Amino acid sequence: MAILLSARGHDVTVLERFTAPGPVGSGLMLQPAGLAAMDRIGVRLAMETLGHRIDTLHGLTSAGRTVFDLRYDRLDGDQYALAVHRAALHAVLWEAFQRGGARLVLGHEVRSIEDPALAAADVVIDASGARSVLRGFITDRAPRVFPYGAVWASVPDIGIHPATLAQRYVKARVMLGYLPVGTRAAGEAPLAALFWSLRHDQYGNWRTGFDAWRDEARVLWPALAPVLNGLSGPDDFTHASYVHFDTKRPWRGKMVLIGDAAHATSPQLGQGANQALIDAVVLTDALSRANSLEEAFALYAGARRAHVRFYQFASWLMTPFFQSDSTLMPWLRDLVLHPMKRVPWLHREMVRTLAGLKTGPFGAARAAAIVNRLARP
Repeated sequence: MAILLSARGHDVTVLERFTAPGPVGSGLMLQPAGLAAMDRIGVRLAMETLGHRIDTLHGLTSAGRTVFDLRYDRLDGDQYALAVHRAALHAVLWEAFQRGGARLVLGHEVRSIEDPALAAADVVIDASGARSVLRGFITDRAPRVFPYGAVWASVPDIGIHPATLAQRYVKARVMLGYLPVGTRAAGEAPLAALFWSLRHDQYGNWRTGFDAWRDEARVLWPALAPVLNGLSGPDDFTHASYVHFDTKRPWRGKMVLIGDAAHATSPQLGQGANQALIDAVVLTDALSRANSLEEAFALYAGARRAHVRFYQFASWLMTPFFQSDSTLMPWLRDLVLHPMKRVPWLHREMVRTLAGLKTGPFGAARAAAIVNRLARP
């Protein structure tokens, strides 16, 4: 938002609670819609040089049964996802931010709407994430916490699954994933994101039983043994939790929510960062087109509603099939999902969903159309 608004001549100040700018987390996937947003921000080419192209999502059960084998070549044109390390994404955006005219205030934690820095602003954009403390000013809806989260680590990419997000499942209780994410900076060795699904109330047991967990993971996925053997302990991982939140009206007065502050959910479809990038472009366009804040925020919310609503619902619907204690849900998943691709229309819609191109159960749009919904001709 700061990059885009500064480029249009706005006076922008970013309030950051950390005392130094830096990335948090491991890897993520920029889908075609997210890449179209990066195009608009002007940083896609820089991001492509660091990321790792993903053409396939492939998932197997512990018994070797295929659950997913989805390929982006089912889409029109040369479309793909780009897996990136968060440090690389941060670096690319940080460089573009520094070229702009926005100011960055570090060590400033906003605790309430009464913060003097917010009172002095004409527009307040809350991009503080799924646990926003300002959201209560706009809505009394509370986020719902998912019982399952994950632990993530950045590991050397040993090249076992190029161009693929690969996963292994044991019912819905276990999900082990491997995603090659490219490099954090030019000239560095390639990395991969390693992730393990985990109930929050089991995190302590996982830490104390780390060696037993590593043995379990090696049995589940023998090809990962070199990576697993190289881990020093549980502190190599970051513990992530997920919440579900949405609101029909993500603004009030001069304040507006974007990204996970406006619509958080589980990462089953990997859309969080993509939705946030699209929000930034669409809100910038809305502010340029409208004659008032009320009109701009209504334009922004209206332009994003169908796309966000579909992915909120789809992510919520899919979560118990992959992260839950259910025995019925994963049985249905294993029985139905892979055979669905034998129906060409269903296969295409599954890939469109993965690619972030769906606007409803029966609707879809090109990535550029989703991102440029409010762009001036």
